[in-house]
Order: sequence, then C-alpha cells, then structure tokens
Amino acid sequence: MSLHLEQVHWMPSPPLVPDDPPIDLQHLSRMTLGEPGLEREVLSLFAAQSRDLIEKLAKLPGDAAGLAHTLKGSARAIGAFRVAEAALHFEGALREEHDLTTALSALRDAVDEARSAIDGILRRS
Repeated sequence: MSLHLEQVHWMPSPPLVPDDPPIDLQHLSRMTLGEPGLEREVLSLFAAQSRDLIEKLAKLPGDAAGLAHTLKGSARAIGAFRVAEAALHFEGALREEHDLTTALSALRDAVDEARSAIDGILRRS
C-alpha cells in the first residue's frame, strides 16, 4: 500500500470577527441609555478631550501614562475600542521605554479615525 500525498494550497481565512467600526454604536447606546442627546454630548466631549490628550502625549510629559490611561477609559466608555487598544499599547510602550514613536503614531491614527466617525455621526443627528 502506498501513501498518496497531495500538496494543499492554503488560503488566508477571513477574520473571525468582522472589522469593528471606529465607534461601536450599540455600546454607545447602552452606555447612554439610548438617549440621542446624551450620545451627542459624550461624543462631543470625547472628540475634544482626545484631541487635547493627543497634543499633550506628543510632548511625552511625565504624566503620559496617566493621560493615556484616561484616554483609554474614555474611549472604552463610548465604544471607541480601537482607540482604547492603541492607548493600552502606548501605555505598554511607555513602561518598556520602547517603540514610543510607533505607538504614539498608532494612537494618533486611531483617535483621528474615531474623531472623523464622530464628526459624521454628529452631522447626521
């Protein structure tokens, strides 16, 4: 009896979880009890706060870890989970004093994406 081997060409699998939007609107709705006015208010506050925090973080102040932690918590509260993940990564880069430029750039990109989505949401409402 001979063994027949066949070469298998693998294709990349699709992601198990589809790409998340910059703002998880279902999460935001739960956190604001479905009140559209409150949703707009917290989104506006996050847009302003995240802009200010990114400007401060770019200077790498002594309290950068605390600022990144604040941004992470605010992002989670509104459903900006990419921002939260990037802030977590930045916190780690600060602890390890490694790859800060890349981590800050990724955080800035995530914040820009979230703020752009927020602008769109606020224009529609």
